[in-house]
Amino acid sequence: MNPQDMTVIEASGPGGPEVLSPGRRPVPEPGPSEVMVKVTAAGVNGPDMVQRKGLYPPPKGASDLLGLEVSGTIAGIGSQASDQGWSVGDPVCALTNGGGYAEFVAVEAGHCLPVPIGVGEVDAAGLPETYFTVWSNLFLNAEIEPDSNLLVPNLLIHGGAGGIGSTAIQLGAALGMKVFTTAGSAEDCAFCMELGADQAINFHDEDFVDIVRAAGGADLILDIVGGDYVARNIKAARHDARIVQLAFNKGSKVEIDLMPVMLKRLVYTGSTLRSRPDGFKTLVASELREKVWPLFAEGRLRPVTHTVLPFAQAREAHEMMEAAGHRGKILLTP
Repeated sequence: MNPQDMTVIEASGPGGPEVLSPGRRPVPEPGPSEVMVKVTAAGVNGPDMVQRKGLYPPPKGASDLLGLEVSGTIAGIGSQASDQGWSVGDPVCALTNGGGYAEFVAVEAGHCLPVPIGVGEVDAAGLPETYFTVWSNLFLNAEIEPDSNLLVPNLLIHGGAGGIGSTAIQLGAALGMKVFTTAGSAEDCAFCMELGADQAINFHDEDFVDIVRAAGGADLILDIVGGDYVARNIKAARHDARIVQLAFNKGSKVEIDLMPVMLKRLVYTGSTLRSRPDGFKTLVASELREKVWPLFAEGRLRPVTHTVLPFAQAREAHEMMEAAGHRGKILLTP
């Protein structure tokens, strides 16, 4: 039997990491289409920082607690969720709409995945948010097979040492793409190369535009930087390329020349995952289970965990995240 209340991490109001502190709340009941997960670990992600500052409110009906991904064991099943194939006690990792910084969280059954073979249950907490995000934005319904005119697609990833970047590097390499990435130090560049990047570019010393253009240009670009990178991405892109914007660390308001977009027939797009319909996320989960999760068992993908901290150190986890010196995921455990 599950307890009636639980430890959570709450934000006392909008602000810096200091607003985070432990609290107590009732254990939520799973809705008809949901399962209850007893949390083993929760991932810390960029949107958590934005929500903590009061700039990214949770969707209607979602928990106000931070935490968009967890791993753990199923501790309860909603009345309409039994046909999803889950049983109480199953180890899972899951994408949430919020509420992950807690001992228990209710999650849509269709947004759960088994812990991949060869991955520990704690490390699995760092998989859902980045894999759902990268797969849905780069590879879902996308043509990634080589064609007669392009033998190996070029993929450019900014911020390769972070959670999103380390996931995208591994997926791009596993799918046979030539991967270029940017990072801020020689150590981070070496880390990206270990993950499968073909070339890691230290943005303090090198111009990624010149390097990528010398290789023929990028066919697909994943950017979390924004600012002046928007125009530079357009310059680095090959004809018919697609540029995906997932964050704006250097700002979202820019002035650009749209003529190259027309001349190169570029697609510039972006999205946020949290606001997508439940059915879309269920579709992404299904594709990940079929096409991506087996790659962990084959050793072609691996989790990348920077550190694991207890819930009580959520403030330190957010400070570490915002300092941007981490490689891979930061996780919290109850």
